[in-house]
Amino acid sequence: MSEKSETSELLSTRHDSGVLELVLNRPAKKNALTLAMYAGLVEALEAAADDDQIQAVLLRGEGDSFSAGNDIADFATAAQQPDNLKIIVRFLHCIAEFPKPLMAAVQGDAVGIGTTMLLHCDLVVAAEPLRCQTPFVKLGLVPEGGSSLLLPQRIGQRHAFELLVEGRPFDAERAQEIGLVNQVVAPDQLRQAALERAGQVAALPAEAVRLSKQLLKKEQQSQLSRVLDEEATLFGQRLLSAEARQAFLSFMQKP
Repeated sequence: MSEKSETSELLSTRHDSGVLELVLNRPAKKNALTLAMYAGLVEALEAAADDDQIQAVLLRGEGDSFSAGNDIADFATAAQQPDNLKIIVRFLHCIAEFPKPLMAAVQGDAVGIGTTMLLHCDLVVAAEPLRCQTPFVKLGLVPEGGSSLLLPQRIGQRHAFELLVEGRPFDAERAQEIGLVNQVVAPDQLRQAALERAGQVAALPAEAVRLSKQLLKKEQQSQLSRVLDEEATLFGQRLLSAEARQAFLSFMQKP
């Protein structure tokens, strides 16, 4: 199939040989996510799920970072009307339930949801420098993205506590140790290595791939869906707390 590309202010796409490359396109802000970007991601992923020409999706970030997490200013404004945040919950369900192979190429900052969304990817290729961090509690919030279920399953409650409550950052080597990353490559090889693996998966028998992914996730899918909603409810409540308001104010006042 011939290559197709589209670019917007916040997201760009490239479709070639069965692989949809979905690129966060806000490099000056380290691809910090706005509500508009979430909406664009949901639209692109829902379309890809129904497109028989797309057999795999690769997420990556333009520039030197994958994603610095949520854009705090945009997030703080939206939090005044919690219904505005429903698009984020929809995005989380979208990646958790995505029926086709979902992959990521990550480098630089992968903070907050920039880390937790990797838990839903089927393959992740990373390059140093990589700085993953989930500083939810430091912002007066709670874990999101199903991380309170998926991370303890992978590394145990105590190690998960270090990452989700203490908010300790970790690099690509540690991410590979805990099963968040499949492969670590040199920075100049990241995109090509990720596209190569995505292409290999896209070339496999499509229905067999989808059914196999369904089997791998089936046993915990309903539990994950329930946890995503529970986390989202608590997260929304915490956004209105005095602790979160003070943490956000302090963050935005940093030089």
